[in-house]
Amino acid sequence: MKNISMSSADFQPLCAGPAARALAPARRLACAAALACAALVAMPAHAAPIDTLIKAVKFDDVDGVNKLLAKGMDPNSVDNQGMPLLVIAAREKSDKVAAALLANQKTDIEIQDKAGENALMMASLVGDLNLVNLLIAKDAEVNKKGWAPLHYAAANGHDDIVKVLLDHSAYVDTGSPNGTTPLMMAARGGHVSTVKLLLDNGADLSVKNQIGMTALDFAKTYKEPDVVEGLTARMQQTQQQKQ
Repeated sequence: MKNISMSSADFQPLCAGPAARALAPARRLACAAALACAALVAMPAHAAPIDTLIKAVKFDDVDGVNKLLAKGMDPNSVDNQGMPLLVIAAREKSDKVAAALLANQKTDIEIQDKAGENALMMASLVGDLNLVNLLIAKDAEVNKKGWAPLHYAAANGHDDIVKVLLDHSAYVDTGSPNGTTPLMMAARGGHVSTVKLLLDNGADLSVKNQIGMTALDFAKTYKEPDVVEGLTARMQQTQQQKQ
């Protein structure tokens, strides 16, 4: 995941007062510059309401979020990168804020950022089991088309979340837009226990993505010897069972 730096509030330019206009031009300019510098140091910047809301979400300040929402701010607002509040809350593990947003009837539970990621995907990626359970309880879509929550949980080896998603009918061999499966993602990351969990739940070792790579190919390409050994043994076992 990318680390998102906190955005700072913008300082507003200050104008010279009426008294400055009575001074000689050179002195007036010097005075105006000095006043501006002093004011910039002394006066705090005033963040826009959306900036305040986003900051509250990042810091799991549920009281601050609730106050701003009560004043009419949209729970589906996005930051300057196009990331919705609910997705930010999931990314930052701001569970209290996420719960407050989900309790708001106006919140779109499936809202996505510009990369097509939603809150369930992000919670699956960062390993936030509590939020995953809450989102599923709120009827979040487990089998999202394209990249799915199961891809994200498998990519980082979050077995507890993989199990929850599978228990709620996540398609074990769901394919991304390029045909990559959760098993391939787990193999790529070297997550042996996740690979085993997916295989035990019916993941197909023979599936290939659009460039012809299987899960075993991913493990070999990304130099994950333990996964290579496990997948090879499972393939041999499967072939023996077919004989």
